[in-house]
Amino acid sequence: MRRRLLPALSAAVAAVVLPLTTASPAAASPPTTSCQIEHEASIIFWGVACTQPGEPVIGAFATWRNTPITFTSGSTGDTTVSAANYLTMTPNTEGGLFANYVQVGLYAEKTGAATSTYGPRWTELGDSGGRTEAITAGTNPSTPDGTNHTYMVLRQDNTDQWDVLYDFNWVGSTTDQLAVPRGNANRIDIGLEVMGPQYLTVPQIANRVQYMAENKTWYRAATANTAQVASLGLCGQGSTAPYCFDMQLTDNTTFTQLAVAKPGPTTLQSLDGSAGLEQGLPGGQPSSAGTTPLATHGTYNGVDQTALTACMTHDPDNCLTTVPGLAQCVQTVQRCNAAALTAKDTDAARMSASTASGASREQILARAAASFDVPAQELDITAAKSTATPPSAAGSGATDAVWTVDSSSPTHGLEQRGHLFHGFRATYSAVTGRLLDACWGTMCS
Repeated sequence: MRRRLLPALSAAVAAVVLPLTTASPAAASPPTTSCQIEHEASIIFWGVACTQPGEPVIGAFATWRNTPITFTSGSTGDTTVSAANYLTMTPNTEGGLFANYVQVGLYAEKTGAATSTYGPRWTELGDSGGRTEAITAGTNPSTPDGTNHTYMVLRQDNTDQWDVLYDFNWVGSTTDQLAVPRGNANRIDIGLEVMGPQYLTVPQIANRVQYMAENKTWYRAATANTAQVASLGLCGQGSTAPYCFDMQLTDNTTFTQLAVAKPGPTTLQSLDGSAGLEQGLPGGQPSSAGTTPLATHGTYNGVDQTALTACMTHDPDNCLTTVPGLAQCVQTVQRCNAAALTAKDTDAARMSASTASGASREQILARAAASFDVPAQELDITAAKSTATPPSAAGSGATDAVWTVDSSSPTHGLEQRGHLFHGFRATYSAVTGRLLDACWGTMCS
């Protein structure tokens, strides 16, 4: 995968981000039509909110907790079973429906009768292909322990590309996003995507999102500028488990939070079929006893690490304005969160000896064939004892044994919306079967 670390931005861009304003000052309208059309794929189902603030957006920031996602036991045949909660930035909506985008979020997939993977990753869809990379650095990024994590995309200064940050550390940059014309109203989508809904349960995920306008102020979008799509239908409103979403956009004025869940085949519904606003700690955060990230003291790259640890635990929505030095550090695309650099989250470290049975050649071939819609006989697969890929960003990279699958056959990549590309390459952990990185089309060049 292509990687590059950008130099520090200019002093003007590195200026302190101004405090969060409660709502967008721009007048717009909800992107209802585009949101509905782009979330109507026949085998993928969404419970999302799409917001279009009505002014150019140069950054998007979201936070939610690592919620446990569970799968039924046993075989699901050829059905891909997965759940993902993503922040998606479409920089140029004039590119038409299914335009290029960059997204970052949490992904879980059922990989066998009694096995599954879980963890963050980021993805770019370009003009002639796409790529995705697992994020393997951070404070327990692949543990569903209720820990808060943050997701961010920032437009680079004087270019058309975007940087991706996870827990306030840089993890990658786009290479194939469209130029954003003046006055273009970018769009931000956030929420839940599932495949094989009859085989999985997703408890409530509370998505909170902000955007940065060109004045480098963070805003919350107006509810009037936000559309919702529940392509499985809403629970209690004509749809029942497991084929429905519990979903609620809170606050009639400001897009404060999208609470979304997907009940499983045996999960009881709330009486009104709705998902409520998370309650508990300031900022609508629930208690997360026992999930406090590893504390790092002192100052790192100008950031007060004690304040950052406390903020990540209790009030991640406001860290950019309450943690000394964080806004400046993020603007220069540095590593800002020292605690998230202290350990590598490799598959080998996550798996105990009793459960690490490994992912077989046949299992990986079957998964790649299903994910990329290419017959298994048209795939090549090779094994390596280990990888020695240096970290591309905040400790990303792994040292686990891997399987690499590639093909020159036509594929839709990981975007199942009708586009075909020439060939793909994907690397999977041989320990857990987790997808570590993939590319399709000319993004593999």
